[in-house]
Amino acid sequence: MRVRLFEFEDLSWFPKFIREGMTDFLRYFLTATNYYGPVVPMLNEALKHTQAKQIVDLCSGGGGPVQEIQKGLSAQFGNNIPIVLTDIFPNIEAYTHIASTSDGAITFCREPVDATDMAEDLTGFRTLFSSFHHFKPEQAKKILRDAVDKRQGIAIFDGGNKGLLISLGIIIFQPILFLLFTPFFRPFRLSRLLFTYIIPVIPLCTIWDGVVSMMRLYRPKELMQLTKEIQADSYLWQAGRLRTGMGMHLTYLIGYERKQ
Repeated sequence: MRVRLFEFEDLSWFPKFIREGMTDFLRYFLTATNYYGPVVPMLNEALKHTQAKQIVDLCSGGGGPVQEIQKGLSAQFGNNIPIVLTDIFPNIEAYTHIASTSDGAITFCREPVDATDMAEDLTGFRTLFSSFHHFKPEQAKKILRDAVDKRQGIAIFDGGNKGLLISLGIIIFQPILFLLFTPFFRPFRLSRLLFTYIIPVIPLCTIWDGVVSMMRLYRPKELMQLTKEIQADSYLWQAGRLRTGMGMHLTYLIGYERKQ
């Protein structure tokens, strides 16, 4: 049974500046640790199979690990494929900052993008990092079905481990990380300092969402079950787990059309 607890980031009424403070922290952490570095070879192989002209990153939040993914593809494989950031709640300031430091490799959509019903003209290999767990099974299947219906490849990567120790680690260490590194988050926001050090709403909401996220993670077997339920036999699917350099795990699901 999947946990039904809410995450603050998912709430439509949730204050924008707090949500963006939370996603800025996640981007900083994922970038500083290169958490998703191990997926670069796998992603590059999927891109070769699909011959996609660009990556469309869904549910990008504050930009997540996209900068490191783009650098990894370029440095390891000479793959300079452009990446487009999208989200239902786009963090325009963060995306502008990322785009300005990417030499044109990363762009973004200013308008909200629904991962379950993508515009026909927004084509490219779809990625989701640290976001698929936000979706209940019916919504998750819509994301997969939309990619299949529009004949786009898709790769889902979700980092973390289920378990009490991980949840305790989030509760204990995330406040320390916020206190130490908040001044270095970019783009700079005065509201982030106020609602971290004076009124610690951003750290508290991030801790809650972090613990709930670990409880809501899909296992590889569950991801494959979703693909069976959408009956996408024309697609080749693979799911599994990888170990990160930090000793944690990430789950993945990759799908693209079978070669005729």
